[in-house]
Amino acid sequence: MSTIAARRKAYIALGSNVGDRLDMIEKACLALDQDPDIKVTRTSLLYETEPMYVQDQARFLNGACEVETTLEPMPLLDRLQAIENELGRVKLIDKGPRSIDLDILLYEEQVIDTERLKVPHILMLEREFVLRPLCDIIPDTTPSIGQTRVPLRESLRRLASSASTPISTTTSMGEGTFSIRALEATRPTHVMSILNTTPDSFSDGGLNSPTDETALRRTITSHIREGATIIDIGGQSSRPNAPDVTAEEELARVLPAIKVIKSLPEASNVCISIDTYRATVAEKAIRAGAHVINDISGGLLDVDMLPTVGRLGCTVCLMHMRGTPATMTSAENCSYPDGLIPTIAKELLDRVRAAEEAGIRRWRIVLDPGIGFAKTTEQNLEILRRMGELRSWPGLVGFPWLLGSSRKGFVGKITGVKDARERTWGTAATVAAAVQGGADVVRVHDVDEMVKVTKMSDAIWRA
Repeated sequence: MSTIAARRKAYIALGSNVGDRLDMIEKACLALDQDPDIKVTRTSLLYETEPMYVQDQARFLNGACEVETTLEPMPLLDRLQAIENELGRVKLIDKGPRSIDLDILLYEEQVIDTERLKVPHILMLEREFVLRPLCDIIPDTTPSIGQTRVPLRESLRRLASSASTPISTTTSMGEGTFSIRALEATRPTHVMSILNTTPDSFSDGGLNSPTDETALRRTITSHIREGATIIDIGGQSSRPNAPDVTAEEELARVLPAIKVIKSLPEASNVCISIDTYRATVAEKAIRAGAHVINDISGGLLDVDMLPTVGRLGCTVCLMHMRGTPATMTSAENCSYPDGLIPTIAKELLDRVRAAEEAGIRRWRIVLDPGIGFAKTTEQNLEILRRMGELRSWPGLVGFPWLLGSSRKGFVGKITGVKDARERTWGTAATVAAAVQGGADVVRVHDVDEMVKVTKMSDAIWRA
């Protein structure tokens, strides 16, 4: 009678400073997942750090992953080293440049002390680039290293208080585009331009017909020239009570816009985002060349969305919303008896966990508090006032944030402007508040004006 081998938890450090560092780390995680005896269950954010020990080398990209494995420690080490070799690692000098580095940090609660393997990793407590990723996953774990028995979170706090090396998370927004460094104080705010290809969006419906390539090209070129670094294409209106369209119709609206962007030389470094909550649309859009899926439901409206994103390996923006576009303004969905900010944080943490369970790496996640979605006017304002609290909420630190307040109803209500297209000035104030609160991306209709607002706001608050 055969027995099923027990699955153990282990924690592995990921590092690279040669070539395409992100690609190498993702290939290593994929290789781990493809091994029948190993499964990556969670990952940390990624941190760009200065080299230690050997200083004359490029900056590292570092992270960590949690795995479940049936392998004992030494066979697991053998497999990690085999993956390093398969990915072309050449070790010239100790602690020197390397295309990929995979180290066992922890293996259950075992203590291993051999010439070839020491677990817990004996140098982890002096390495901020190891402690930070581990604290993303298991902050309260207390490893036994020599005489030291303190939680990882406390070890990081002690080390970081005296560290002089800057460290920042990096979230990829697509191959050949850019990364968002959410912990870097002087990072620029990215402007995401809204490209609705719908006939019924609340403020620009019908302006960018997917059948009019000339109009699409003109709009897209204008957005890029004015300073947009991300273009968010929508083929299904998310305004309150908007009628659903079929996935086929949504794709018929979205795919022509992707094709136009991909054809423009000036768009080579622009990130293409798709505003959809349908997995089938997401998959075909990514296959056509899009980089990011911007899901207003955070994966709640289509059970296949998060597994699809995990399989595709693309970046996803998880927005906070309750209900559907048809029900989100109900009194029940806008009720937050435990407090608005704590509830948004808790519910986004739930979406992050669901994304991880679906195989999405934490460095592929962007968060959005969902201004205008299941929020009253006062609640929208509270988000803008208290964004710093969301950014520093336990479990959410280091994630990039997207805010979309452009031309929304609460802006019109406060300013007394009924025509959504005339809400530029009110939107400008919300964009400045978003930058002050720490937003990494603002989603806007009026690209030229809001690029100027973000530049001025960055000069004030990101200096």
